[in-house]
Amino acid sequence: MEKHAARHSNINAQPRFHQHASEIQAYGTVNHALPLELEEPVRLEMTEQLNQLLADTITLRDLYKKAHWQVAGPTFYQLHLLFDKHYSEQTELVDSIAERIQALGGVSLAMAADVAETTQIERPPRGREEVPVQLSRLIDAHQVIIRQVRILARRANQLGDDGTNDLVVSEVLRTNELQTWFLSEHLVNVPLVKAEEPAVGTGAA
Repeated sequence: MEKHAARHSNINAQPRFHQHASEIQAYGTVNHALPLELEEPVRLEMTEQLNQLLADTITLRDLYKKAHWQVAGPTFYQLHLLFDKHYSEQTELVDSIAERIQALGGVSLAMAADVAETTQIERPPRGREEVPVQLSRLIDAHQVIIRQVRILARRANQLGDDGTNDLVVSEVLRTNELQTWFLSEHLVNVPLVKAEEPAVGTGAA
């Protein structure tokens, strides 16, 4: 009984606040012990590229929420819903990319300040912008991601990292391509109510 009491003498129900300790893994490293059949240099390269993709995907996600809140004009309702749908889809991608980094034994970016320092996507102003500018800004951000995803997919394939290749092609690339299409169609200048009459003499023979 005395041994049992001694074993638990340091345990109590009081919360311990303001705790600090050293990091358990430094950013930019990978866990050596994971049995993934991928060499450490491969995992280091993949996690570095995936963290860049993660930073840009987080930025695009947040651009969608900004646009969702601040959109204005006759198409407000439709775009308000569309932007939020795309935001939710990008949020899922953020989680998938971050978890892939961790699964490879790396450390994923997480905090806004680190993302802002890392992203390649242009920072928008704090104020509201016109719809065509919002759409163009989102499409430009998609283009940054699509470009790097194609490069990353080819490199992952060369290095034998099938899991990363599958993620960036089947989830990240296809989602971004589809969202780019949806946005682009809103920038086509077509009449809303009355179709333009064909010019005289240009009809079908």
